[in-house]
Formats: sequence, C-alpha cells, structure tokens
Amino acid sequence: MLVVLTVAVLAWLLASNVVTDLLWYSAIGYRKVFLTRLLSGLGLFLLGLVVVGGSTALNMAIATRLRPSEAQGPGNYQELLLRRKVLAILLPSLFVGLLAGTSTASQTSTMLAWWNRTPFGVKDPYHGLDVSFYTFTYPWLRMLVNIGLAAVVLSLLGAFVVHLSMGAVTVLAPSILSPGGPARQKRQRTHLFTSRAQAHLSVLAAIGLVVFAASSLLGRYGLEVSQSSLFTGIGYTEDHYRGTARLVVAGISLVVAVLFVVNAKLRRWGVPGIGIILMLVATLLVQGIYPALMQRFSVTPDAPDKERPYMINNIAATRAAYGIDNTTISDYSAVTSASSGQLKADAEAVPSIRLMDPAVIGPTFEQLQQVRGFYSFPKTLDVDRYKVDGTMTDTVVAAREIDLNGITDKSWNNLHTVYTHGNGLVAAYGNKRQTSGEPEWLARDIPTTGKLPEKQSRIYYGERSSQYAVVGARPGAAPVELDTPGGGQGAQGAERKNTYDGKGGVSVSNPLVRAMYATKFADINLLLSDRVHSNSRILYDRTPLDRVAKVAPWLKVDSDALPTLVDGRLVWVVDGYTTSANYPNSNRVDLRDASSDSTSQTRQAQPSEPVNYIRNSVKAVVDAYDGSVTLYAWDTKDPILRTWEKAFPGTVHPRSQMSADLLSHVRYPQDLFKVQRQILGRYHTTNPDTWYQRNDVWEAPDDPVRTGQGLEPPYYLTIRWPGETNPVFRSTAAMVPNKRQNLGAYISVGSDATKSDYGKIRVLRMSSSTQIDGPNQTASAIIADTNVSSKLLPYQNRGSATATLGNLLTLPVGGGLLYVQPIYAQRQTGSGGYPILRFVAVRFGTHVGIGDTLQDALDQVFQGDAGADTNENQSGSSSTATPPTSQKAKDLLTQAQGAFTAADKALKSGDLATYQKQIAQARKLVSQALGQVK
Repeated sequence: MLVVLTVAVLAWLLASNVVTDLLWYSAIGYRKVFLTRLLSGLGLFLLGLVVVGGSTALNMAIATRLRPSEAQGPGNYQELLLRRKVLAILLPSLFVGLLAGTSTASQTSTMLAWWNRTPFGVKDPYHGLDVSFYTFTYPWLRMLVNIGLAAVVLSLLGAFVVHLSMGAVTVLAPSILSPGGPARQKRQRTHLFTSRAQAHLSVLAAIGLVVFAASSLLGRYGLEVSQSSLFTGIGYTEDHYRGTARLVVAGISLVVAVLFVVNAKLRRWGVPGIGIILMLVATLLVQGIYPALMQRFSVTPDAPDKERPYMINNIAATRAAYGIDNTTISDYSAVTSASSGQLKADAEAVPSIRLMDPAVIGPTFEQLQQVRGFYSFPKTLDVDRYKVDGTMTDTVVAAREIDLNGITDKSWNNLHTVYTHGNGLVAAYGNKRQTSGEPEWLARDIPTTGKLPEKQSRIYYGERSSQYAVVGARPGAAPVELDTPGGGQGAQGAERKNTYDGKGGVSVSNPLVRAMYATKFADINLLLSDRVHSNSRILYDRTPLDRVAKVAPWLKVDSDALPTLVDGRLVWVVDGYTTSANYPNSNRVDLRDASSDSTSQTRQAQPSEPVNYIRNSVKAVVDAYDGSVTLYAWDTKDPILRTWEKAFPGTVHPRSQMSADLLSHVRYPQDLFKVQRQILGRYHTTNPDTWYQRNDVWEAPDDPVRTGQGLEPPYYLTIRWPGETNPVFRSTAAMVPNKRQNLGAYISVGSDATKSDYGKIRVLRMSSSTQIDGPNQTASAIIADTNVSSKLLPYQNRGSATATLGNLLTLPVGGGLLYVQPIYAQRQTGSGGYPILRFVAVRFGTHVGIGDTLQDALDQVFQGDAGADTNENQSGSSSTATPPTSQKAKDLLTQAQGAFTAADKALKSGDLATYQKQIAQARKLVSQALGQVK
C-alpha cells in the first residue's frame, strides 16, 4: 500500500509539473518548443535506459544461463537469482538504466543541435572538417561514446557479479580452503573461471576496448577544443605528439581487444592480462609522460618558433569566433594642450555628454518618483534614446515596479491579488538637470505625464515580478488590483483599481488545473481562496530574462533588460546570445568572469561556464502588460541561430518585422561588448610574436569611482569619432596597458541600430611616445586639483551632506581625450536624502576644470571658450507651459527665483534641510504662477 501511495504521489507531482509547463508554453505561443524538448528528452531518456539498463540486464541474464550445473557461489543473491530471476536482474538494471537515462536526457540540446546542424562554411586547419563538426557533431559523438562505455562497464560488472554468485567465478582458489597436494592445488588455481564465464567476460572486455579505441580516436579531434600549454586548441605538442599518441593507444586497444576475443576460445587470462598491463603502461607513457617531456625540453625552449603557425591559427580562430576580426585600429596621437575654441569641431557632440549617472541617481528616482513605498526602481538605471522635439536624445530610464518588500500587510491576498503590477516608465534627460540639480524629466508621475506618451504603462511583467499573481474578476464584481494610489505626489484623485484584461497568463477555471498549480507552488490558497475562480488567470515566471530563457533555452540572455516605450507600449528589450565552447582553436573564457564589472552585483550574473564563440543572434521583446515574448533574428548569418531555427521552426521572426520605433531602441549589448573587450586586450594583434611576448596587452581598468568593486563598465555615449562628421550613439570603454594605469586604447562599438556602423568595433591606440593618463590617474588628478578640492570642502567632514562622484566618462574630442565626471551632493542626516547634481569636473591633458555646469567646467579648461555650447537646461522646472504674463504671475516667479537662490546658497553650505525646504517653496510658487496663465 505504501509503495502504491508513493508511486501515486510521484505521478501526481510529475503530471502537475508537465501539465502546468505545457499550459504555460501554450499560453505564450511556444508549445512547439516545449513538446519538441519534452519528446526529444523522453527519447534520449529511453535511449539511455535501453542501452545501459537493457545491456546490463541482458548480460546478467546471459550470465545466469551460463551458470554451472551445480551452483556453488554466495548463497543469498544466488537464491534470489534462482527463485526471483526477473526481480534480481530487473532491479539493478533498472536502477543504472534510470541513472543513465536521466543523464542522457540532459543532453537534449546536444542532440537537437546535431540533428539540425548547419555548416559554418569554415574548415579547421588540421583535419579539414567544417567547424560545425566540432560545435554540433563532436559533442554528440562524445555523448554516444560515453553511453557505450557506461553500458559495457556496467554490463561487465553485472555479469561478473552474477557469475560470482553462481559459482562460475571464484575469488579465492579452493586449494586455499581445502587440503590437497601441489598437483591438486595447481589444477584448482587454473579454474577461477568456468569456460563459459570466461568466454562471456572476455567478449564484453573486447567490446569495451573497441569502444575505448573509438574514444581515443575521437579524442584526436577533441584536441582542437582542449586546452594546450598556450591556448585552447592544437599547439606543436598536440600536433606532433598527443594526436599521434591517441592513434597509438587506439591501435593497442584494438590489439588487446583481439586478444580478449581469442581468450574467449583459448580461455587463458595471461595473454590478455599482459596486454591490458602493457596498454595501461603504454597509455601512461605515450599520452602522458612522453608529450610532457617533449613539451618541456623540446618545445618550450623554442616556443616562439615552433608554436608560430599554431599561434597564427589560434589568433585567426579566436578573432572570428568572438566577432572582432573586422575591428579597425587607428593610431591616435592625442594632444594634451588646451586652447580657446578647441571643441568647435565637436560642437554637435558636446551637448550630448551625459551628466546623469544611471549608477548614482537611482535613489533620486526612488525619492522623487516612487510615489508609494510599494513601488521601486533598480539600483542601476538604464540608458536609452528617444526622439524629443525632433532630436534623438540620450535618456536615463527606469520602470516603476511593485516592490513586495514595501507592502505593509503581506497577506496572501495582497501579495498575489492586489499588488499585482507596477505603473509607468520614468525617464530623464541624460544631459540636462533642473536648477535644483534634480533630473529634468521626460516622463514622470502616475498616470505618466511628459514628452513620452504611453498608451499602456502597466507592468505585470518586470524585473521585480518574482511572485505569481492571480488576476481577473467575476462578472459584475468590483476590481481588486491596485492600479493608481490615491493622494500624494503625482496622483490624481482617489485610489483606483483595475481588473487585468490582457491575454497573458494561464486560465485556472478548471479545478483540476487549479489543483495542479496549488501543487506546483505548494500553496493551498489557490484552492481555498474565493479570489481564484472560473475567470481567474495565473501569471508567473514574470521576469523578462526568465521568460526569454524559457521560450529559447538555447540562448544565453544579457544581464540587463531595457525597459522602453515602443509604439506607446512599455516593453522590455532583451539581447540573446548563441554560444559554444567547441569552436576549434578559439581561446576559451569564463562567461561570467568576462562579463563582470563594478555594476554586476546589481544585475543577474551570466552563468559560470566556458565559451569560445558568441554572437548576439536574437533580439527579444517582452511586453510588460501581457508578457508576450517575440524573438527577432538579428545575426542571420550565425549558423547556430540557423540550427535552432530549424529545430524550432516559426519561433524566431525575421528582423524585417521589427518596427521602426523598436529598431530605434535597439542597443549593442553590454555583456557581449565586455567579453569582446577582454578578448581584444590580447587578440587585437595578429602578429604571433607580439601575442606570445605579451608586450602589447590591454586590460579594462578598475572602476575609478566604485573602488574595489570590479572593472570599469562600458558606457553608452553619443560621440563623434575622430575623422567623422556626425556624432553617433556608441558603447565605449577605456583600456590600460597590462599592469599599468596610463591609457592604452579607447574602444567603441556602434550601438545605434538605425546606423550603418552598428556593431562595428573601432579602436584608438594611444601613442607610445606620449603618455595619456588613464581613468584612475585622471580620477586622482581631479580630486587632487586645488580648485576641485576647495569646491568639495563644504561636503567633507561636515556630517550633514557629502559629495558622491559619478561615472568618469572618456570622450575623444578636441584632438585628445576629455574626461567628464559629474559630482552629486547628498544629505546624510535624517531620511529622504538623494543625490542631486552639484558640480561637473572635466580634465583634458593636465588641465582640470570644475563648475556648476559642464559649460563652466569646459570653458575653464579651454581658456574661457570651449568652442561648443552644452545647451544645458537651467530652467528650474520641467514644465513646457507658456510663460505667464500677468503681474501677479511675474511676482510669484520673482519669489520663486529668490527661493531657488536661497536653496542654491544652502546647498553650497551643505545645509540640505534648508535646501529642500526652499526647493519645495519654489515649486509651490511656480505652480501658483502657472495657475495665473490666462
């Protein structure tokens, strides 16, 4: 009875998991993905079960039939074999078969990739095979060989145990246990195996050796994706010694296999036993000791010469696999002198310099746009672009999401049926601020107001949507989902509620389905609550990255999902990567390590796994309201993408179906750029001698602002590349020479998908004759500057307010490198403090400037006239209303100006309490003035 109950419970758990997954994939439109993987996994499970479990059972049954006429083995298992033969064989065979089946089923992606493989059109330089053999076929063949080895080893072990139990094998010679003369002892010691047992085990051993030989032969190809002494791939030792060694070992294995086949007839263990010993010794010598000795005493002393052709192949393969082979590198003799009007040629780019640091002003968004404690923003915001008044403008954006930690009453109903969604995208100019130092808003408040119109702003699917939600109301019933909080900043009128009417989620109208979800989430309330009824839908797996990863399990997703408005709807744009660790002769890196920087702790980390090929093959869009996921083929030439398009036809849409509005928000992905900049650090050169000597290696510097937290992240900036006319949106990164701090190179990649240079990597290589300070040297120089230190003195050791340094941006302007760093002030006493932009510091060459505005700082550096207007907005209000003309309105504005002046004075003295009071008064006066407009 207990067994039946256990089986029933396990069956219910399995059915609940499978059925709910099927319903989820069906609701989102990706049922084909689920069924293809389910059936493929089931087929592989059966393959492992049948091959390993079946072969083990078969050979145990054969061993039982080959038992001696009078069994004399150990009694217990022998008795079980004789009386319960099926049970005695089935249980151990089923156990190992289930283990093998489970392991094999985990290789579903390997099988599907092999079955739908697409040629790369590139051949490896050593065996002349298409790269697809290594990325698709080799892993599949390796899995089959492993299954074969497991089947033979377990069959051999199972057969041996049965023979032992039946007395066909004796561990100790009978002469040791019973008296007898030397002749009798000699005769007994030669019969440790019966003839039939010996034949059986010999044949199994021969089969195992044949499979082992196949594994050795396959290992020759594996050398191209294995680590050599210098890199991933074939080096001199692998080409001349290790590859040959695998052939020798395979040949010896086949010879010994023949000896075991002969032994099945001759029944003499001595010859095959000696063969096994010789094979093991030969394997150790030929595959281990000999190549190691040759590497140490022959190859290493002459490595630059002997490894040269292999280094050339590795460099070429690595650059192609990481997509950096078309990188353009230009020598850049950066000037360090500053003169009047020097930025005139960059006049179009200077106004786009971003002053709002998305890694600093998160608390500012939180305090000014949170509205209620149950809404929240991420710690690190995003950079996007919108067309504002006809001009593409860099913006800092964030989605206002529900934060369940901010809910006072964490009842089941509140967590799952009331606080179901966030509301609105908040956006600010990247290059402007109000007079108060607060962001100049483009979109704000609830409901959203500003220059970015939203048709659908509710966020049922977002980065903080970790809990499932139950939505939908009975006909005629009042809504229960909180939609707009009443009162307070940005709210209009009383609290409003909403009933979800989107197509997202799974219907739980069926009581059986409801019970399955109660089982899935281990939550009995799904069965007991009256708020779960025939009109209810359950929304779960609601984070954008998780949804993309589920519908496209063959993708790695970027750690940052971008919230953006596309055709008036709030959506998340997610970058998807196809990767491989088996691109021949391409150097491997750990994906997590290569994509980490000082901002990684605030985002979802990449998996820690080796890769040596990566492409941004897919752009995914997740609708924040209905959770729909749309995949667009981005890198249509990628053979891995084309392989998965064949495996799951119809799931990836053509790039041509992307709307123009969506295309304008597509960015070059940060994680990919981080991996590429690490590879470029050494593989920017194609000269094998330079590569080997490591005398021209670059690396990303430590973050000069967030000390000790990791590398400086890349920054999205609109810059004008030297020699070009128009500024373009790019992802940029500064690089320093290995173990040094001066600037070695400046890397950028086109990040505007509407431009022809999207994805094109360009490098400015600094002159070796003139040293340009790197980010950390520049950060130190800015802080040490007497003018800067005097400006920041009021914020030091005062306790009431402190200065927070923003990101140190690097821009190639004026024939040199300009560093720009915003500096924020923040109250440290009491609650409600948040960073506001107070100063901007810049450095060009050795010249440092600091001012209340970027314009002031630039003019200081460039002898009073930078030659470019930053167009910073110092209006003090985000309003775009027509200025009032009545005398009363003018008087109110005059008073407001006085309040702003008082606030500015209080801020300079570090008195943020007075500052905030004056700012509030100024806003009130401006609001009254606007009310006087006729």
